[in-house]
Order: sequence, then structure tokens, then C-alpha cells
Amino acid sequence: MSVRGAAFLGVGAMVGAGIFALLGQVAVVAGSAVWLSFLLAGIVAALLGYTVVKLGVRFPSSGGLFAYLMEGFGNGRLVGISAWLGYFAAIVIVCSMVAVSFGSYATSLFIGDDAGGAWDNVFTTLVVVAMAAISIVGSALVSRAQSLIVFTLLAVFAVFIAVTIVDIDFDLLAFSGYPPVSDIVASVALTFFAYLGFSVITFAAGDMRDPEHELPKAMYRALGVTTILYVLISLGVLGTLTVDETIAYGETAIAEAARPALGEAGFTMMAIAALLATASSVNATLYASGGLTAMLSEAGQFPPFFGRGSRLGPHAGLLITAGLVLVVANVVDLSAIASVGSACSLMIFLLIGFAALRLRDEIGANAVVVVAALAMTAIVLGFFAVDTLRNAPETFAAIVVIAGLAVILDVIWKRARGAAPPEPPVAS
Repeated sequence: MSVRGAAFLGVGAMVGAGIFALLGQVAVVAGSAVWLSFLLAGIVAALLGYTVVKLGVRFPSSGGLFAYLMEGFGNGRLVGISAWLGYFAAIVIVCSMVAVSFGSYATSLFIGDDAGGAWDNVFTTLVVVAMAAISIVGSALVSRAQSLIVFTLLAVFAVFIAVTIVDIDFDLLAFSGYPPVSDIVASVALTFFAYLGFSVITFAAGDMRDPEHELPKAMYRALGVTTILYVLISLGVLGTLTVDETIAYGETAIAEAARPALGEAGFTMMAIAALLATASSVNATLYASGGLTAMLSEAGQFPPFFGRGSRLGPHAGLLITAGLVLVVANVVDLSAIASVGSACSLMIFLLIGFAALRLRDEIGANAVVVVAALAMTAIVLGFFAVDTLRNAPETFAAIVVIAGLAVILDVIWKRARGAAPPEPPVAS
């Protein structure tokens, strides 16, 4: 695989569902400084991308981030707790948030803006069920369609940026209207959600001629393109809509921002793009959950019923995940889903950073860069914790509950399993 091909793989994994689902939620915290929040999140992602690339080149594995944790800390309790936390945060909660965004766009496009309620739940449920079925029986077809979807999204975004940037109302973006710096930094824990797909690039390591040099180039190009795209889109939206309008429109804010320049056709164009992005993201996440849970089951970190030998069949992990997503997406408030999922994912990446620091000599990582990644991630999490504890205690409580649940599930499973199994070979 070429550098450009791997970079495109990363852009496809990052661009799309996150930006559609996030803008309204980020505006609640960062106001009109949403663009700055995306820029800072891109910098954090780039620093973490460096550590992930170093680990990916040295330990290529289908286990991804959790394989790196096993290399750094061993196949013990820390990895087990992280696996449960990551499963609920990066798989169940993230997929739920994207499915809810699909439901909102589908309702606005097919039923009407005033419908909402039950129709949102109907479309949310339909996309989860449909994508789970496709992941089981037609994943090859969907995989081939991913490139077409990404090309379509990039073309739509290019049109959106072109028509909104030229008509930006700079008064809406004035620095005088920005919230405190602490709020902007805290919001990075949320915008980081839109960059979560960057670790997918490491899976291209085995297909490159010189992964040690080519993989970093692909990572930084993908993150550079994605960051610029996110910043320009957020400038276009917050330069067209007020902060209150952006918050009120929520998941459909991008489509609403296209109305002034392109009319109803602009809204429809962006809504269709959102449906494509969110549906493909739900499918990719559910499909990936099958392999991830199977690997964790084989490593002894998850119960056997998540594995391929389960009574539920070879797709047991996918089916269990789809069921959990259906419950969370239809019951939990979207703002809580977004905040909890992104914050817990940052916790996982913080551990990845420590793993890279411990293995820095073996993977050839620059300790200064790794420490910078750890410091920025810790700062963002710190500001986020203080902000949520002060302004959204229910969200802070949800994070604590999920972290506690991860610990409890790990303890229960390890006691039920008995003696620890031999450590599996996680690198391939």
C-alpha cells in the first residue's frame, strides 16, 4: 500500500459521522470557538498518532490498541479493565451516538423537522439492525463501497466549504464572544471523538514497503487533511448560524448551515451525505466489534460467549454489540453518549501513551514526543473532568459508573475464569 492509499484509509475512517454528530454538542461548551476546539483536538491526535505508529510498526496486530496494551503491560488486570472500558466507550457508546445522529437526519429528511420523538427511535433502530445484517451477510460489498462513500463525502464537504466560507459573518466568530479558555480546552475531550479513527492507519503497516518511514507520513497527512477539513466546516457552520441555532439544530446543524447559500437542495445534499456517513460508520463499528471481541475472548479477557465458538454463532460479538447499541441509542441522552464515549477513549489513549513510554527503546520512540502526548491528553482530561463536574455532574457520574462497571466486570469474569490463561501471541 502506498502512503497516499494509507492516508486515504485514515481520512475515510475519521471523516464523516463524527463531524455531523458533534457540532451541536461542542457548541454547548466551546460556543463559537468550535473551530479552535477541533484544531486542538487535531494536535492531540497527531501526538498520539506518533505513539500509535511506533507501536504499530513494531507490533502489527489485528488486536489494535489492546494488543499494544498487552505488549506494554502484559495480559493482566489492567488490560482487562481497559478492554471493558474501551468496548463500552469506543464501540457501544460511539456507535450509539452515530446511530442516533442517523435517526435525526432521517427524520428531518423523510418525515419533517417537527416529527422527532418516536420517528428518531424508529430510524435509529432500523440502521442498527440493517447494518448488523449487512456486516454478517454482505460485508465484502460494503467494504468496496467505503471508498465511494468517502469520495462522495469529500466532494460534498468541498461544496459546503466553498459556499459557506465566502459568506461567513465574522461577527459571529468574534473572539469577544468566546467562552473561557478552560471551557475550550475541556471541549477538546468531545471533539477528539471525530478523530478516533486515526489508529486504523496502523493496520496498513504490513502492506507497506517501508512502514517505518511511510506509516508516519500516512498518519500525519491523514490527520492534517482531516483537521483542516474539520476547522473549515466548523467555521462555515458557526459563521452562518448563531451558537444558539447550532445547539438547537444539533445533529442537523451542518445541513441547516447549507440552506442560506444552497436553499433546500443544500439541506438535502448534506442530509444525504450525513445518512451515508453515519450508516457506513455504524456498519464499520459493528463489523470491527466482531473481530475485537473475538480477540479479547481468545486472550482470556472476555468470556467465551463473545468468541467465534459461542452458541450464538461465529458472529456472537457483533450480535451482542448490536443489542447493546440498540438499548443505549434508544434510552441514553445523546449529549451524555458523546461526552462519555470521547472521554473514556482518551483514557485508553493515555494508557497507550504510557505503554509507548515503557517500550520507547524497543519501538524507537522519542521520549519527548511521547511525554508531550501524555501531557496534552492529561490536561484535556483534567479540564474536562473539572468542567463536567461543575456543569454536567450527571455526565461525570456516567463516566465514573462506566469505569466502575469495567472494573466489576473484569473482577467477576476473572474470578469465574479461575487461573489466568497463558499469555497469547498478540502480534502477527
